[in-house]
Amino acid sequence: MTDTNSIDHHLSEVFPTASPLPHPDTAIAWLSHEAVMAVSGPDSAKFLQGQLTCDVVRLPLPGSVMGARCNPKGRMQSSFRLVRQGETHYLLAMAAELLEPQITDLARYAAFFKTEITDAGEHWLRLGLWGAESVEAATRAGLPVPQERDQVAASESGTVVRLPGHNAFEIWLPAASARDTLDRLLETATAVALNDWHLLQIRNGVGQVFGETRESFIPQMLNLQIFDAVSFKKGCYTGQEIVARMKYLGKLKKRMFRLISDEGRLLAPGTAVVNRETGQGLGELVICATDGERMEMLAVLQKDAAQLVSLSATDGQGPLLTVAELPYESEVADNDVGPAN
Repeated sequence: MTDTNSIDHHLSEVFPTASPLPHPDTAIAWLSHEAVMAVSGPDSAKFLQGQLTCDVVRLPLPGSVMGARCNPKGRMQSSFRLVRQGETHYLLAMAAELLEPQITDLARYAAFFKTEITDAGEHWLRLGLWGAESVEAATRAGLPVPQERDQVAASESGTVVRLPGHNAFEIWLPAASARDTLDRLLETATAVALNDWHLLQIRNGVGQVFGETRESFIPQMLNLQIFDAVSFKKGCYTGQEIVARMKYLGKLKKRMFRLISDEGRLLAPGTAVVNRETGQGLGELVICATDGERMEMLAVLQKDAAQLVSLSATDGQGPLLTVAELPYESEVADNDVGPAN
């Protein structure tokens, strides 16, 4: 059977490790940093509803939503894109290094349900597509195009999810037929490095949990409520008490900000962000990408300090960081001053 492993050589030839500048008008990236977990069986929706922050049972078929899985203290073990692919079949894409520990943890609870959790990565090739002609690229490749954020359109050729941002999509291709569809996409879109995908996510204010930041953040620290990734109405799930308390009692002291540095050196998730003058720790890096000579990132910071002090990465001698606007800045800023933090 053909799977993603059998086309890895083709993918490594197609997708560069460094992207061309200036950025192409329409780009496509291989989401090689993520793995896919499948949850299937008659009790899958019920099981996931009690484990994840998002509202699983209200998903249409096909449907998609962002979400997170927390430990009992409300700290995220993973964040993901969830796709409901079948009546009782769900796929979750997350940072690859989190897949095995997440399967192990969830399996302890799945034993009480008619559901099965497996690594489904070999069955899928996942791509990010965005830019001026992304809709045309998908259409020319025989892929359907959803109209609204989080909507899913599926065909035999693949599954397309519309993402936050202008004309941005995730494309899930069955591994057995992925190469032909990819080649057709490349007739319109330019292959770019994974860095460019991370840059897009940063500019759209979409954070992610990686191995270095596992169990570091609660969902609101990554602004996940902005993307309907946290349901405050569905009832209990693991970590729900802590997550709800942060909303209704207004005790969230940190949240995610977008930062920019004139230095282009990539920094790892979990890198400290400090007060440049005193060296006091203020938060940590979520994700980082370069744009030529400049570095852009998302970081979880103390809300009060973020706007008041000069910031530095690593220590007081590290790269100088400045706060830049998020596309939903006014919405999270309103939450900062209200009782529903």
